[in-house]
Amino acid sequence: MGVVVHRDGKPFVFEAIATVRYTPLGRWTARGEGGHHVVKRLKRGLTPAQAKKLRESAGDFAGKPYDLYFEWSDERIYCSELVWKMYHQALGIDIGARQELREFDLDDAAVKAKIRERYGTRVPLDEPVISPAAIFDSPLLETVRR
Repeated sequence: MGVVVHRDGKPFVFEAIATVRYTPLGRWTARGEGGHHVVKRLKRGLTPAQAKKLRESAGDFAGKPYDLYFEWSDERIYCSELVWKMYHQALGIDIGARQELREFDLDDAAVKAKIRERYGTRVPLDEPVISPAAIFDSPLLETVRR
């Protein structure tokens, strides 16, 4: 998940992966199964001034390390957090509803193992989280390419 921006006339995805960075769109889409990707945008669109603010907000996050712990801080950033915070900070738009970690299905064996690995016995169940699904399903967005 990321935000598509044009730099020198070429499309890039601003994303949180190992660090928050610009990835050429072609390289980013190649990571999807069979190159599959979905492009969404705000239904109401962006004015040129809003688009500029959104691009400028990237500077607040560029180079930050990826957040394996899904903490709601700006020290480290995970993919959906980056998208949510860019729109929130630049435009005051909340794309998707944040939830607390406790609201997710944490009962799957693989999920339990990952939680133990990352948090041990101190699981931050009250931590705010924005999931990729919450953004993807946001009623503020429309699909422009599948």
